[in-house]
Amino acid sequence: MPIDPPSLLAVFAHPDDEAFSSGGTLARYAERGVKVTLACATRGEAGKITDPTLTVEDLGRHREEELREACRALGIPDPVFLGYHDSGRQERTRHDDPRALLNVEPLDVETRLLDVIERARPQVMLTFDPHGGYGHVDHLVVHRAATAAFYSGTARYPGLRRLFYTAMPVELTRRFVESGMPMDYEPERYGVTPDTIAVAMDVEAYGERKMAALRAHGSQTGPNSRMNQLPEEQREAMRRSIVAKENFALAGTRGPIPQWPLRGFFDGLDGYEHVED
Repeated sequence: MPIDPPSLLAVFAHPDDEAFSSGGTLARYAERGVKVTLACATRGEAGKITDPTLTVEDLGRHREEELREACRALGIPDPVFLGYHDSGRQERTRHDDPRALLNVEPLDVETRLLDVIERARPQVMLTFDPHGGYGHVDHLVVHRAATAAFYSGTARYPGLRRLFYTAMPVELTRRFVESGMPMDYEPERYGVTPDTIAVAMDVEAYGERKMAALRAHGSQTGPNSRMNQLPEEQREAMRRSIVAKENFALAGTRGPIPQWPLRGFFDGLDGYEHVED
């Protein structure tokens, strides 16, 4: 019986989440013939513009175009937008917006993702870790909804086999803090130990594509961004660390795992081993 072509569904909350966490991995799989579908829950309407030279009347529309440009840089198709609103953070939190993810029933997000699963027919899903990277409420909502959709998704597509979470080694989260980057999180809470990492993806060959995708998100990666507030030497060291390797934890599987750690998302999946060769 013929099997479906290899397919990967990545689910994130805002434009730029994909580039920082997994841009090299998405580019790698697209180059290897995997159908990559990026689902973005919002258009980042409540983001903080970090480039003072930009004049933006409609930030959501602007960031939507930034994401399309980032996808082109990574070599993946245009994103699928789920149609929710960015909840913002801190003083920008949109408590009164009923379409903000902060106020949306996670089951509603899950239902929309089930429709995407039915269309994309992925064997593998990717989303945020349980802490949402750094605790952003929208990341947490998307994590919960995407995890739920993985477990209910085989009713829509029986070929769905694995779920992965983005992951940052605690060594890296400590480095963020030690570098002087103004972060508002605890490195031991948001980082993971090495034995948690199921896939340590070497993406150095895709570093230029990842950096191009990050530059495409110019409203978020301007001179006033957290990264660009660092001294030049520290900034370059941080850039090297995020473009060399991307790490992922295994969150769910339907079937055996051939080895630990895995070579990649499709390692050991019957009919898809060639993706990792």
